[in-house]
Amino acid sequence: MNDDSHVNIIRLHLATITQLFNSLDPSPFVGRDLDVNAESFIIEWAEEHPAHGGFRLEIQVNECQDVGAARDRVLRAVRAYFSDREQVVRRDFRRLMGQGRLSLVIGLAFLAVCLGVSRMIESQAPGNGLLILASESLWIGGWVAMWRPMEIFLYDWWPLLRRIRLLRRLAIMDVRLEVVADLSPRPG
Repeated sequence: MNDDSHVNIIRLHLATITQLFNSLDPSPFVGRDLDVNAESFIIEWAEEHPAHGGFRLEIQVNECQDVGAARDRVLRAVRAYFSDREQVVRRDFRRLMGQGRLSLVIGLAFLAVCLGVSRMIESQAPGNGLLILASESLWIGGWVAMWRPMEIFLYDWWPLLRRIRLLRRLAIMDVRLEVVADLSPRPG
């Protein structure tokens, strides 16, 4: 029994199935990039749905030569495409975390040097206004060096993690293909 109560449906209507794929990509269905507009449409609709539950992509086409074969190829192609996109974002996430760790090490080292030099200045010349200004500037500079690691670890990783989760859900979604009559008015 299939429980559709937690399935978010994304509907896409095309004249032909080839509109789903990037016309500049020469490979057949599986492994082929989705059309930029089709990808944007699917992702934008998926982002509007709740962050829980699965997805089902219902593709309606006006014409299709071999519907049975096309259904399987489209299902595999859409899943492979979003799975590939998920892996790209996962690499970006790992790269960001590596950059964050390196930035943290550099920032902490710079902060330690700045604070050490600042304390040394304060102990050498108490009451000297110019040296106090230099000491305070070193404190500020040291903490500013921590800006980037803090930005990465507090804010930058959330959107990537959210994107990975969305792409994972799209990579395993059910994809259905249906041929429907073209109901658009004919010129006349």
